[in-house]
Amino acid sequence: MGMNDLTAVLADIGIFVCVPWVLWRLLGRVIPIAVIPILIGIMAAVWHLPLKSIGIPSFYGDTIGWIAVLVLAFTAGMEMWQHPEGQSAENALPKPGLARLLGGAAMALGGPFLIGTILVYYFFLPLPGWHAPAVTPGIAAASIGLCIAVSALPVLIGIVRELPIADKPIGQLALKLAVIDDATLWIGLALLQFSAERQTAMHSWGLREGGAALMLIALATCGSLASRHFRNPSRILIWAVVPLYLSLGSWASMTLGLHELIGAYFAGAFMPPSWVRRLPFEAISTFALVWVAPLFFGHSGMRINGDALTWPSVLASLSLVAISIVVKIGSIYIFPPTAGLSRRQTLGLGALLQCKGLMEIVAATILHEQGMLSEFAFASLMVLAVISTLLTGPLFHLLKPRKALPS
Repeated sequence: MGMNDLTAVLADIGIFVCVPWVLWRLLGRVIPIAVIPILIGIMAAVWHLPLKSIGIPSFYGDTIGWIAVLVLAFTAGMEMWQHPEGQSAENALPKPGLARLLGGAAMALGGPFLIGTILVYYFFLPLPGWHAPAVTPGIAAASIGLCIAVSALPVLIGIVRELPIADKPIGQLALKLAVIDDATLWIGLALLQFSAERQTAMHSWGLREGGAALMLIALATCGSLASRHFRNPSRILIWAVVPLYLSLGSWASMTLGLHELIGAYFAGAFMPPSWVRRLPFEAISTFALVWVAPLFFGHSGMRINGDALTWPSVLASLSLVAISIVVKIGSIYIFPPTAGLSRRQTLGLGALLQCKGLMEIVAATILHEQGMLSEFAFASLMVLAVISTLLTGPLFHLLKPRKALPS
């Protein structure tokens, strides 16, 4: 790393890691820390700050931030099968059956996707500047609809971790739905790319793709066998397996034409739960979220066209926020993922799942780079991600149960 590269990385860290951390602490941690570097990046784009003259975003900062996001995804998968500490019987939710859980997840993603796509097609795409340069209006509308429907798993992990013990069961259920929805999101992204006749790995399957599919099956099989027959290995072996699972899972999903994040999620979920409990995965996730991933968040904010963030696009963003919140909460209210939830538990669950954050930013960035979103749509979706994430905490506390329900 040369001196110029070192200077650029240090400036990157100062602007997108240190400054957000100071602001986060000064604001009493009421704002999710992931939002602050996104806002800084957006403001840099809108005000045309000359950050590129000092090498920002830096190559190494981009790389480090992306690795941190993969780690966040991996630890999110690891946490899916862990029970929140201190959960008591009186706070426990009815256990969802697999069919009901999958049905609830399908409704939570499918409802916002269908309604969002229809509304975008008829009311947003006709607006000036919203026409996508490389695809038909139908695919452009579906691309935005997918971003409206997504839930932000890595950011949601951080929000749920900070919930009081009494609220953690709702948070854990939200995480289970979010991981299913996000897996569906990336499959949907691949299908959209295929429909747009883009050059993706989905076009032709060969030995490499077949090997990748077998690799995911092998990771799941090994995790299942270890859960039953090798529950307490040495800690050194567990630490050796972690990077192997993360790298192989990410490679496999990328090779299949999906996104590396999906492989990272599933690789974490395939890890034996008894092994995961012996790892400080919460500390690793928190470190990545606070100290490394902000580089990715900030650079994502910088990627918008500052001139596209006009008052009409801000108003469009606010309209998208209203649509995404109402439709997401309404979809979950109509078909809860488990029977026996109270009205407020269902509403609180919907409030958590309307959080967009990182997942929408990654999805929108991919679609924008491939010409499936216009500059105006991309800018509006970035603002939607920030606003919906900011509203998650206040909405949840407004709608959640007032007190623990008796057992």
